[in-house]
Amino acid sequence: EVQLVESGGGLVQAGGSLRLSCAASGFTFDGYGLGWFRQAPGKEREGVSGINSGGGSTYYADSVKGRFTISKDNAANTLYLQMNSLKPEDTAKYYCARRAYEEFDYWGQGTQVTVSS
Repeated sequence: EVQLVESGGGLVQAGGSLRLSCAASGFTFDGYGLGWFRQAPGKEREGVSGINSGGGSTYYADSVKGRFTISKDNAANTLYLQMNSLKPEDTAKYYCARRAYEEFDYWGQGTQVTVSS
């Protein structure tokens, strides 16, 4: 059974940092690309960052470029999102997802990030 479990969210002041983790199981971790998404109340889900299976290619939304860093530890079956210089507009529930071909087929339950001003 494929499982993705996020952790690391919390409440932080603007300008602070958090590192999100996504522990994966039930599939060959180094065979898949992965992504981070977020959704704030009343807003559509937004793609934040993505990484390919080997970790050598990454994507960032313009809104987080230069502040967030995605990485994956294939030995630990874990995806990370290092978030620095957080802003109140980064407040959202963050989800990790597995990419299969052109779609994301499995999702975690999400972890809440709240940035106070």
